[in-house]
Amino acid sequence: MKTFTPKPADLTHDWYIVDATDVVLGRLATHVATLLRGKNKPTFAPHADSGNHVIVINAGKIALTGDKLGKELYTHSGRPGGLRADSYGDLLQRNPDRIVREAVKGMLPKNRLAKVQMDRLRIFAGDEHPHTPQKPVQFEITQISQQAK
Repeated sequence: MKTFTPKPADLTHDWYIVDATDVVLGRLATHVATLLRGKNKPTFAPHADSGNHVIVINAGKIALTGDKLGKELYTHSGRPGGLRADSYGDLLQRNPDRIVREAVKGMLPKNRLAKVQMDRLRIFAGDEHPHTPQKPVQFEITQISQQAK
């Protein structure tokens, strides 16, 4: 059996739009990471860049389960004493796209291709986005949070 290797002519980068309203953060991140890698295509190869462009709207309305509102997201500037801790509750109010971006980044492989794929992710806190000329296709996540029902 031969291994399929996609040619550059086989690689297409489609546009998808995902509505994050009342979707659990982990479930949203897995679907977005799958679309960014291009695993939904029959021409997927782990070493080839067959990923899609993904637009996430309503990131400020994601659902956090359990006690995640008190949990902290850590970053380090690389300088001495540069550890910074922000709680998910504060970030949900100030900067909800950072929560989604870090969750998706954690679900991508740790290699050079992941940066290229992360550059194709656009996250907006509201429902407005400037990418209507690209005609993104709506990607529906059917399972929403149990608390939202």
